[in-house]
Amino acid sequence: MHGRGGGPTAKPASFRASSARLLRLLSPDTWRVAAVLVFGVVSVALAVTAPKVLGDATNVIFDGVIGASLAPGVSKADQVQALRESGQTQLADMLAAMDAVPGQGINFTTLGMLLMAVLGIYLASFFFGWAQARVTARIVQNAMYRLRRDVDAKLFRLPMSHFQQQSRGDVLSRVTNDIDNLAQTLSQSITQVITSVLTILGVLGMMLWISPLLAMIAVLTVPVSAVVTVLIAKRSQVQFKAQWKTTGEVNGYIEEMFTGQDVVKAFGQQERVVEGFHPGNERLYESSFRAQFVSGVIMPTMTFISNLNYVAVAVVGGIQVAGGALSIGGVQAFVQYSRQFSQPLGQLGGLINMLQSGLASAERVFALLDAEEIAPDPRDPVRLGKVRGDVAFRHVSFSYSPQVPLIQDLSFDAKPGQTVAIVGPTGAGKTTLVNLLMRFYDVDSGEILLDGVNTMAMTRDDVRRRIGMVLQDAWLFEGTIRENLAYGAPDATEEQIIAAAKATHVDHFVRSLPEGYDTVLGSDGGSLSQGQRQLITIARAWLANPSILVLDEATSSVDTRTEVAIRLAMGALREARTSFVIAHRLSTIRDADVILAVRNGEIVEQGTHEALLDAGGFYAQLYQSQFSEPASTADSPE
Repeated sequence: MHGRGGGPTAKPASFRASSARLLRLLSPDTWRVAAVLVFGVVSVALAVTAPKVLGDATNVIFDGVIGASLAPGVSKADQVQALRESGQTQLADMLAAMDAVPGQGINFTTLGMLLMAVLGIYLASFFFGWAQARVTARIVQNAMYRLRRDVDAKLFRLPMSHFQQQSRGDVLSRVTNDIDNLAQTLSQSITQVITSVLTILGVLGMMLWISPLLAMIAVLTVPVSAVVTVLIAKRSQVQFKAQWKTTGEVNGYIEEMFTGQDVVKAFGQQERVVEGFHPGNERLYESSFRAQFVSGVIMPTMTFISNLNYVAVAVVGGIQVAGGALSIGGVQAFVQYSRQFSQPLGQLGGLINMLQSGLASAERVFALLDAEEIAPDPRDPVRLGKVRGDVAFRHVSFSYSPQVPLIQDLSFDAKPGQTVAIVGPTGAGKTTLVNLLMRFYDVDSGEILLDGVNTMAMTRDDVRRRIGMVLQDAWLFEGTIRENLAYGAPDATEEQIIAAAKATHVDHFVRSLPEGYDTVLGSDGGSLSQGQRQLITIARAWLANPSILVLDEATSSVDTRTEVAIRLAMGALREARTSFVIAHRLSTIRDADVILAVRNGEIVEQGTHEALLDAGGFYAQLYQSQFSEPASTADSPE
């Protein structure tokens, strides 16, 4: 098993830098962002106006109730004066501040108009809020579409070494989980940030208009809330980074074990796999718990501060009403505003929680986008016409790691139409030679020539289009058998597909399936045997009609009788094509035109099968060992 986790997550430059990069993702939708701001301003302005209008309605009710209790025919001023003379100064001040008319009850016409106005204001605010949310969703999804497109393109520009250093599960977690988390963060935070900030400003203005004293009390909660939020956010950011990094590690382990479940079960390692899952699961539990707990403290803390503010506003507001400095409707409106003021503060605190998680995911995606890429193709590449298949390695040196040299000063020629077999023990460099030919890796020094042209002067795509490859591991994608066969030749006709299938002994078993060529396969080949899947990959290479053919022990997964048939088909397929055959079973390459015996990245012998046996050297020892030693030491697949 390889390591369960991916590489270390790059240390973020700063919260500000990551946020700025996220904002740049939204720049193509600048006009939509402007529309969101406009809709937010209108929606918040309406929502902020409603409590004041509702407070006026409360005053109409209260004035009517008090007016009906006053003696009719006596002016309010006289009754206020009478209260003062009787020593009821506080009650007199309260009555003086009211618009009550002695003997007159509630003005239902005015009350109805105010309530209808409140309803209209709330409906209009809802509409603009809905429009804001809709446009925001469009902005976020456009940004995520572009991000996924960039990530998908980036994956094809990464060197093969990147995928060897990172587990597939961790890469998939960045492409799926982290981008989904980022999308959710942006969807919820953009609208809430705009609405919360505008609400705070709007409500603060209304509170100052109603009562500067009460507004000052409410504003005191802002610095307290800010300090609490910053202190908690610093701790939660670290925990969220650990959470998403560990998520990638656990995904990598699960993906590895799921892919190899048949091997796990065959060796009876289920309990060991389950036990191996526990440490990563424990780390994910701990990091997730700490992240959610630390960030979850924000909302209760903000609620506690808000409640203290509410108590202070209620007490001081009551005193002001009693003193006639403020109407009862003004207090009611202010209490609503204090709630509206503290609510966005609490939302902003909660958003810090969400933003920490989103930024942790964003940094993982940005680290993937910033990873070192393969060298770009030449600006003015050489374009070959029909390729003869003349391949030459000239003084090629290559190593996967500078500290561990592999291939040094290697040279050989493969003439058009020749079959070149590459043999040697594990780690000798057989597959590496093919990887260099396909330009999965670039040489450190020397050159590889295709019809006399350095492959470095060609585009990678052009090089690979000339080469058909059949690997030891049969790879099929989810789709019909017909689609899998035509993968390398999408314009192939039905007749060409069937001809390729017949030539490689695929047609007979495909026709035995209920859906025939329309049978849908999963990524693992469905119910097909390993040999049948391998036959389909061979037919796929046949149909692509390449100039050069690479066979990486393509018949190792089929039975002896099928192998004989495939060898005959391959003989026809290799005709007039240069073929490279990586062989583990040396009996399968006796008819090769040239056999390269490789050891420690160096060609120690080359020649025909008979000539190398007569020489009695390294190749002869390998060949004889496969008949005189146990299979476990004779067969040494790379």
